[in-house]
Amino acid sequence: MQEHLVRTRLGSVSVSVYGDQDKPALITYPDLALNYVSCFQGLLFCPEAYSLLLHNFCIYHISPPGHELGAAAIDPDDPVLSVDDLADQIAEVLNFFGLTAVMCMGVTAGAYILTLFAVSCLTMKYRQHVLGLILVSPLCKAPSWTEWLYNKVLFLNLKNVMSQLLYFYGMCGVVKEILLKRYFSKEVRGGAGAQLPESDIVQACRRSLDERQSLNVWRFLEAINGRSDISEGLRKLQCRSLIFVGDMSPFHADALHMTSKLDRRFSALVEVQACGSMVTEEQPHAMLIPLEYFLMGYGLYRPSKRSVSPRSPLSPSWISPELYSPESMGLKLKPIKTRISVEI
Repeated sequence: MQEHLVRTRLGSVSVSVYGDQDKPALITYPDLALNYVSCFQGLLFCPEAYSLLLHNFCIYHISPPGHELGAAAIDPDDPVLSVDDLADQIAEVLNFFGLTAVMCMGVTAGAYILTLFAVSCLTMKYRQHVLGLILVSPLCKAPSWTEWLYNKVLFLNLKNVMSQLLYFYGMCGVVKEILLKRYFSKEVRGGAGAQLPESDIVQACRRSLDERQSLNVWRFLEAINGRSDISEGLRKLQCRSLIFVGDMSPFHADALHMTSKLDRRFSALVEVQACGSMVTEEQPHAMLIPLEYFLMGYGLYRPSKRSVSPRSPLSPSWISPELYSPESMGLKLKPIKTRISVEI
């Protein structure tokens, strides 16, 4: 791993690089108040996913401004960036590393930023282009009342309440509970009235939130709350897209909407049962088979234990015709059942 602090015209961006930089690039972007450790380590700790991704890619974990490990508070005099500014930062980061074609993986707010970047690439705003999108509980519409109120009906405007709590009281208990409900299903959150205690992944995430600078989180929240609807731009995307969403995610409807706007020939939706928004942490094993099929379309694969194979290029010429079919992308798959109850 190498840590880089990339200076852009809109401020510095922390990038953690894993793997051989001669390999194709996979860039990641986390959800609100998270970084690559708290958002993607569950997936990357799966040996199968680790071998699949690290065998084929060099991974560039991009942190939202002020969300990296050990981040200091951003100067209050610095302007609050918009989602367009954050997408511009991605382009400058890719320029810094000399990357012109990338695969993207993002979660919720991060998925929106990467999708916005992909859509903007079509307008020739950036010189890079996106080869594929792997999106977890993504957003593409402007904020709705559902998003504002999914946590507590008592809040007339979750956006303003959460922003005010962050701004005036920091990462207090109420804010952490709102965020944990954003990320995880009720089953793993546990708590009063639940049959199971709070899971290890939720406890680890809670500790991670304690380390966040509250005003840095507030800035990212303000950017995401100011996002525009990019639904129509999705129709023009020419890259393949793979969408994961938990059936208990507050953004489940948003993922279904996004899927309806994408070209059905080159996109797939995988619904994961008994899971919240952050599938990468709560049920990462549910992502393995769809990811393998998706990446096979680019000539990429997971190596066997015995073989040490050469680097696999991301080239459309490697896509076999049958992998263009909706069935191969999982469109007709039933929701993946990843948990079963066993009576003793």
